[in-house]
Amino acid sequence: MNDSRGRLAATRATHIWHGRVPDELAPGDLALLDDEELRIVRGRRPPFDTHYAGAHSALRRVLADQYLGVPPGSIRFGRHICPACGNRAHGRPRVTRPATGLEFGLARSGPHWALAVTAGGGIGVDIEVIHDFAPKGVSELVLSDLELARMREIEHEDDRREFFLRSWTRKEAVLKAVGIGIVADLRGVEVLPGEAGPVVVEHTGPGPRGRWLVEDVRLGPGLVAALAREAARGSAPVMLRFLGDARKGTVIA
Repeated sequence: MNDSRGRLAATRATHIWHGRVPDELAPGDLALLDDEELRIVRGRRPPFDTHYAGAHSALRRVLADQYLGVPPGSIRFGRHICPACGNRAHGRPRVTRPATGLEFGLARSGPHWALAVTAGGGIGVDIEVIHDFAPKGVSELVLSDLELARMREIEHEDDRREFFLRSWTRKEAVLKAVGIGIVADLRGVEVLPGEAGPVVVEHTGPGPRGRWLVEDVRLGPGLVAALAREAARGSAPVMLRFLGDARKGTVIA
């Protein structure tokens, strides 16, 4: 184990890890998963079983090797209590064993995954693969009036699609950080997708009200991703890392 855990606590930094799941389900990945994770894998068809197993085994390896210093398969997960309804079934994920002050968020889209890790404080991350779809039909259900107006000013369909996905990932990141997921009205979460960011987003819906610092995360061509963290922690650095990459990381904020 390196000293990432100590640095996170001292600097209040956030590490973002990104990777791509192999095309085939790896027995070594399955061996790391607990009974609940295996149940989910077995209930999904290819390639969704591979995507889930690969992302969750990567989550275990990163947490084990970089922060916790325990075997990946020994980590146990649970959830924080949902701040909107008090249910433990759908609050923010957390590590229940070993004892740790680390907080994390995991997001997946196709074979791609993104993991955000910090020491204390709510955090949320989302990732989407840019794909061919018409944003017009769904945008009325997701975008605020201001966001809709901005999107309609965009001339090219590809640019409108990316604008929509930037809005979506920012909203998802905020709601994951709050700990309530998309049960909230997405139209009521104004994320200023027309601004490069970071931007401060006010959450006034279900759950605790507060201010979140939201920013886009550049993970590579064909991907849109966003990170949300408590606005009070906004001066802390964000480090982008890749699984299996020996580099120390790139500061993105």
